[in-house]
Amino acid sequence: MECIIGVRFNDFALLASDTTSVHSIIALKKDDDKMVKLSDRLGLLVSGEAGDTVQFAEYIAKNIQLYKMRNGYELSPKAAANFTRRNLADYLRSRTPYAVNLLLAGYDKESQGAELYFLDYLASMVKLNYAAHGYGSFFILGILDRFYRPNMTPKEGHDLLKKCVAEIQQRFIINLPRFNVRIVDKDGIRDMDDLSSS
Repeated sequence: MECIIGVRFNDFALLASDTTSVHSIIALKKDDDKMVKLSDRLGLLVSGEAGDTVQFAEYIAKNIQLYKMRNGYELSPKAAANFTRRNLADYLRSRTPYAVNLLLAGYDKESQGAELYFLDYLASMVKLNYAAHGYGSFFILGILDRFYRPNMTPKEGHDLLKKCVAEIQQRFIINLPRFNVRIVDKDGIRDMDDLSSS
């Protein structure tokens, strides 16, 4: 029932996630934060089984921080995505696979641009301009196909996400009243205005 959305532009990436935490047919929380900050310019959106999402995201975040302490520099978005994919693949072939779907966005200082990676629970990974996980993706991918431009400003990108969320809230039978939005760029990760149905 969850929905996470990522959109990459030339100089920044936007990440949006619903704030509802559910189990079966019960809404447990309305203020759940599904984003994990991996480093100063690297964010990870996680959806899936509640215990798996927390445990796997913390494991990845702590190991990326350990890499930075040992080597004196941060992983690039591409390196972090490959590290995450490799761990998902290793656990998939064990007795304890993680049922998590991920969107990893970051700003690469060397290439001077933003990157977005789509990873699923079967450890497939692809670099995309926009992606979504969850039932909401059925409603918004057409909107992103139609209106996405790589040279959009942060305001235009936020308005694009507003169109996507409005479509989910209008057409999806499940109530997802609020979405957190964050921007990832050369200055780091910052909150933007939330998107809500009111």
